[in-house]
Amino acid sequence: MFRKRMVWVGVAGVAWLAGAVAGLGAEWYQFRGPTADGQAGSARLPLNWSRTENIVWRQEIPGKGWSSPVLSQGRIYVTTAVPQGNNGDHSLRALCLEAATGKVLWDVEVFHQDGATAPRIHPKNSHASPTPVVESGEVFVHFGHMGTACLDAQTGRCLWRQQSLRYQPVHGNGGSPVLVGRHLIFCIDGADQQLVVALDRRDGSIAWRTPRNARPKKPFSFCTPTLITVQGRQQLICPGSDVVMALDPATGQEIWRVRYEGYSVVPRPVYAHGLVFLSTGYDSPLLYAIRPDGRRDVTNTHVVWMSKKAVPRNASPLVVGDYLYLASDDGQVTCLEARNGREVWSERVGRAFSASPIHASGRLYFCDEEGVTIVLKAGNTFEELARNRLPERILASPAVDGDALILRTEKAIYRIAETTASRH
Repeated sequence: MFRKRMVWVGVAGVAWLAGAVAGLGAEWYQFRGPTADGQAGSARLPLNWSRTENIVWRQEIPGKGWSSPVLSQGRIYVTTAVPQGNNGDHSLRALCLEAATGKVLWDVEVFHQDGATAPRIHPKNSHASPTPVVESGEVFVHFGHMGTACLDAQTGRCLWRQQSLRYQPVHGNGGSPVLVGRHLIFCIDGADQQLVVALDRRDGSIAWRTPRNARPKKPFSFCTPTLITVQGRQQLICPGSDVVMALDPATGQEIWRVRYEGYSVVPRPVYAHGLVFLSTGYDSPLLYAIRPDGRRDVTNTHVVWMSKKAVPRNASPLVVGDYLYLASDDGQVTCLEARNGREVWSERVGRAFSASPIHASGRLYFCDEEGVTIVLKAGNTFEELARNRLPERILASPAVDGDALILRTEKAIYRIAETTASRH
């Protein structure tokens, strides 16, 4: 049975712990990992787990938060919103856990949210949904309209706060920040203003801001930008309601844009085979494949193909080799040929997907909202390898630490790894 703080899987768990620190792999320092697209490379993640198998530890997290876990230097970082009394106030907090044991190393309040002015949030949202970024001993946490802060990764001490960028969120906040050089960049897509903003990572001052200039009927969105390089030049791909913009991350200057109809855009774009893949959000999402080598408005010239079947509203796309995988809100997983959009296969495997999938060593991991992780074989034929259930909902996206899977549920964080006993 799970204990409130953490649980070990007997002798096997202890044996695994002995080599845990030595086995830590590439750092999963941002939303969707080091390459920002759910790729865990050759990690040997477990195929099966249960309450009594391959659970190294479980650590309960106070309050509610759907930010995804990030990792650096043997530590895990998350945010959460803890209710204060009965008046709707929340303590917006950041936590640091020891990756090998799940022990909470620090837990600090970053902002206090007054219940009288707190936005109404969507049932799938929380007051702590944006994922942190950790780099060079600093943790950057973002709470949307409430503000952004930089913390010391070792101690949790606040190095700076930025709270001047006030706006009116709809259904709460969701988009995560990204680090590009000396800039921390995120999207603001509220009811009153829609723009992309860069902060100076050294002190939180505003470096640049670029308006979307789209005037959508429903302006709110929750997307995380994606950094790509095209012909030797960096581009930051920033989807929002009715438009996706490519910006120069150093200056905020717009490079190109594509117009569409869509709002409440959540999935983070991915870049592969010379194409940017993105979902247009609600109500009837389309999957766009865009060639990113244009200038100005390229709506009529650079959209290579579109698809409308089982396109996700929340989960980000995943590209492995020649194939693009989509996890829809109604539990459908679809495989397309990435270069042309031709359907390869499509199967209903879960109840609903909000978490973004990941790939490791030829396996695809899809976490549905009921707490079930479906493991599929990557490739042009549908093959289910395993189905694993945890006792709580999952909306946060997975992280990877070496050969361990880090999952955040509505109540806890789990470290899941193949133990010595399970290999025999």
